[in-house]
Amino acid sequence: MFKTAVEALTKAEAERELAQLAKTLTEANTAYHGEDAPHITDAKYDALKQRNVAIEERFPNLKRHDSPSNQVGAAPVEGFAKVTHAVRMLSLSNAFDNEDVSDFDDRIRRYLGLSDDVLLDYTAEPKIDGLSLSLRYEHGVLVQAATRGDGAVGENVTANAKTIAERIIEDRNLSDIPDRIEGAPEVLEVRGEVYMSHADFAALNTRQAERNGKQFANPRNAAAGSLRQLDSEITRRRPLRFFAYAWGELSAPLSDTQMGAIERLQSFGFQTNPLTALCDGPAGMLAHYAKIEQMRANLGYDIDGVVYKINDLALQGRLGFRSTTPRWAIAHKFPAELAWTRLEAIEIQVGRTGALSPVARLLPVTVGGVVVSNATLHNEDYIKGVDSKGNDIRDGKDIREGDWVQVYRAGDVIPKVADVDLNKRRDGSVVYVFPDICPECQSPAIREEGDAVHRCTGGLICPAQAVEKLKHFVSRAAFDIDGLGAKQVEQFYTDKWIKEPADIFTLQERFGSGVQQLKNREGWGDKSASKLFQAIDSKRKIPFSRLLFSLGIRHVGEQASNLIARTYGRWDEFVSAMDAIPDYDGPEWDRLLGIDGLGEVMARSLVTAFNPGQERDSIDKLTAHLSVEDAEQPDTDGSPVAGKTVVFTGTLEKMTRAEAKARAETLGAKVSGSVSAKTDLLVAGPGAGSKAKKAADLGVETIDEDGWLQLIGDA
Repeated sequence: MFKTAVEALTKAEAERELAQLAKTLTEANTAYHGEDAPHITDAKYDALKQRNVAIEERFPNLKRHDSPSNQVGAAPVEGFAKVTHAVRMLSLSNAFDNEDVSDFDDRIRRYLGLSDDVLLDYTAEPKIDGLSLSLRYEHGVLVQAATRGDGAVGENVTANAKTIAERIIEDRNLSDIPDRIEGAPEVLEVRGEVYMSHADFAALNTRQAERNGKQFANPRNAAAGSLRQLDSEITRRRPLRFFAYAWGELSAPLSDTQMGAIERLQSFGFQTNPLTALCDGPAGMLAHYAKIEQMRANLGYDIDGVVYKINDLALQGRLGFRSTTPRWAIAHKFPAELAWTRLEAIEIQVGRTGALSPVARLLPVTVGGVVVSNATLHNEDYIKGVDSKGNDIRDGKDIREGDWVQVYRAGDVIPKVADVDLNKRRDGSVVYVFPDICPECQSPAIREEGDAVHRCTGGLICPAQAVEKLKHFVSRAAFDIDGLGAKQVEQFYTDKWIKEPADIFTLQERFGSGVQQLKNREGWGDKSASKLFQAIDSKRKIPFSRLLFSLGIRHVGEQASNLIARTYGRWDEFVSAMDAIPDYDGPEWDRLLGIDGLGEVMARSLVTAFNPGQERDSIDKLTAHLSVEDAEQPDTDGSPVAGKTVVFTGTLEKMTRAEAKARAETLGAKVSGSVSAKTDLLVAGPGAGSKAKKAADLGVETIDEDGWLQLIGDA
């Protein structure tokens, strides 16, 4: 489906692909939400959207004003009056596997500052595959119904919704949409999904066939097309149903919990899904997901996943929203189409950090409308079927070349091998032995204790690592040299023009004139060569944080590079600090570990990179050609904590730890995770322990949360 990995895209390629993705996804949104006639599968849509997000994350400056990541649904079509939603109708972010669900819980806990032992309840409900609808009641009377549209503006389908209100469901002796309700707030917007049952869908298609009318592809299309008829009499003849599961504008709260609010909606006469359940954490959510998945075929209506929501509405309020999705909810999608095929070979690829990644080369097979010939095998443990502690993975089934394997894509861009059919294993198959030698440079490949992968020890002598490091060096968030992208790096490396980053800055000196002039190479000329040399020269002055990120040091990403730069301020001060901690000890080691958000693993990786050796030599050769700009500091005029080192400990009651740290940093403070002689202020909430004692021993000023809020005031 995608010819080039996101990591290998040039800036120009990324810009072209983002334009195409915006066009394709907008057309898909219009077809699905506006015309009720989707022309691509859900799996393909999810894959395209994830591809778009991945490219935007790598090239943030290329994000388009019409980016699909900012879109919800599609604009209302002509023919319906427009309705502006008082509260936006947003979409949900997706989870595609169990790990995504655990990550969802982890993100919430981190945002709220909750430890693992704090109980968090979630609701779990089937994700109905239908059309979103918002019903507005005033003084208990249905006055307006609107589709989601683009989230902000929908279509007025009040007359059509009232035909559903008029339809009495025999097994309930009530309608799914009551036209009047008692005991509700003065203003109540009930939100839910319009759908069609399997039985009603089959009957409708039979009637359509008898009349030579339009045949619907699936119940979702039929329900959406029926609700969005300009002639409400057509809608009246269509057997539409409605599940209520949310709300928009309210003049008074329904409850203080999600489950309580759902029960309140049910008491008003709305149909709510009986499979909605209260779950205790990820384990409970996943157990209910498995239960619903097993029941899926017998429900009588279409669902495409399970939606999880924080049960406590106060916590939902604190978590808030991203641009198009709430932080407090996620849709756990069911797997897309699965396919079986033969694993013809297992090959090893070597990445920038030396990680050896196994790739399955497959007999090509179509999965979710896409031809798949490669799939990830993750690591050695995944191939073996057991982890490093001997626990089973995939029921302990080892994967071998020649095996018949199950491949799935779900929402992932990269296909994965999910299972092995042992009944089809050929005689004489051999257990795959993971290599302990790098296939690129024949250096030892070792697996350290606690690590899931083997890593090549060759460093820059390994061509795979060297090329990937160089690609990272010139990437958008690093040096971003115009005209020197992944393809040019590969070309120059193969021709031995560039072996390490410093060589880029001597390229003109070595190949700007003479027999091997760059302008004489295929694909280059006077103008393009001159532009490249100018672009390289323009990057000889580089910010501290970008330089550090460009080095591709393991575990040190863009955010960590910014934190380190802000802490040390100057490149030479940072290098001197690294030189002072060769044995991972001493005051500079403590200072490094004290940077909030930087753990010991990352710290060790940093120190190792700056220890004497080939990598340090490469860094020094590079910086000899550069002028490194000091780290930018925040505008701290009038800030009472500018330049001070602040530590937060204990329980904060009026804000989360994350909120407090972010505020302190915007005021120019350096937030540390540990107390030392360099700490200026300790903010201690209830439960402060050893940090408070150490601060007292060192004479560090200590205040409580109220004192902190009083100190920063309106700064």
